[in-house]
Amino acid sequence: MISGYLRPDGRMGIRNHVLVLSSVGCANAVVRRIAQQVEGAVGVENTKGCGQVGKGIETMRRSLANLTQNPNVFGTLIVGLGCESTKPLELAERVSRMSSKPVCAITIQDCGGSLGAVEEGVRIACELVDQAALARRIPMPLDKLVLGTNCGGSDATSGLSANPTIGLVSDWVIDGGGTVLMGETTELIGAEHILARRAATKEVADDILRMVGRLEEDFLSNDIDVRGANPSPGNMRGGLSTLEEKSLGGISKGGSHPVSQVVRYGEVPSKRGFVLMDTPGYDIESVSGMSAGGAQVMLFSTGRGTPIGNPLMPVIKVTGNARTYRRMRDNIDFDASGVIAVRVTVGEQAASLRGLLVDVCNGEPTKAEALGFDDFAIYHGQEYWCSCEFAS
Repeated sequence: MISGYLRPDGRMGIRNHVLVLSSVGCANAVVRRIAQQVEGAVGVENTKGCGQVGKGIETMRRSLANLTQNPNVFGTLIVGLGCESTKPLELAERVSRMSSKPVCAITIQDCGGSLGAVEEGVRIACELVDQAALARRIPMPLDKLVLGTNCGGSDATSGLSANPTIGLVSDWVIDGGGTVLMGETTELIGAEHILARRAATKEVADDILRMVGRLEEDFLSNDIDVRGANPSPGNMRGGLSTLEEKSLGGISKGGSHPVSQVVRYGEVPSKRGFVLMDTPGYDIESVSGMSAGGAQVMLFSTGRGTPIGNPLMPVIKVTGNARTYRRMRDNIDFDASGVIAVRVTVGEQAASLRGLLVDVCNGEPTKAEALGFDDFAIYHGQEYWCSCEFAS
């Protein structure tokens, strides 16, 4: 049913990208120019990479390294400046120890400047693309699929239709042995006890309660009222009244299976099934963290409508708002308003969404892919969201 590209570590990708990765913000313009000149290459720009200390730089380095291991990536060219604290050659050595995927690294300073780095980078990226072209799609078992889920621009229809529909697709993936990621820790507040009751073990339940509890404690200790920003003004105009109401609708994206594990931002799960990742409620940062965690594809629920994409994985936009679908057909892939209009059952709607997911996995571009939207940002405040070390 699904086909993909087999990688050296046994995982499988549904896209076959050559990644041009910036190790520091100073290299972003060079990365952009290399990716623009090489068909088959995608550029990922990193806003930081230097002058960081503590958990922030740990999170960033983990995320950068794990991005190269996303199954949708064939090989990687790392581009750095040459004097940053996240040394590109050391990052490449770390990546080479993680798998036998091709990885190369250059620095702008060693290349004699930006123009020389672009020229050398284009040469290397073209070689990687030629190698990637030899890869062929083969049948892909569902247990190789890692599905990301996210909300953005939610309204009342999200919890009534779009998220429950995604939840049934999530159950289908997990029933087939696959993995589903759900994040946005802020938007678990008020529903964490429900997820803890679904935990596979007491240790996982403790992780869930600790993660959300420490987030709330951090807010309180800094005199921050999270409800001043969540629900957002757009959420409230769309009919969501409280953060708890938003959370109750949001967690339905994860379906009905037990929570098997809780992982840090940008961390690759070691267990299959339903996995929580500690991401912020910021859409681009949350989706980026899941791409570092190995998700090959994303189901993204949006009631109000949002255009964002991701450079490494297709992002399928699902709305339960018929008006949003009519107004933003350039951006929205799936109309999940049929349940609200009583035209279809949620099961029938989920079957249709499942069909679209299969088509996208087999190469059909999403609206964001067709438009070339490649939004990306690593969240650098991980220690703020959860400073705990997970037991699982």
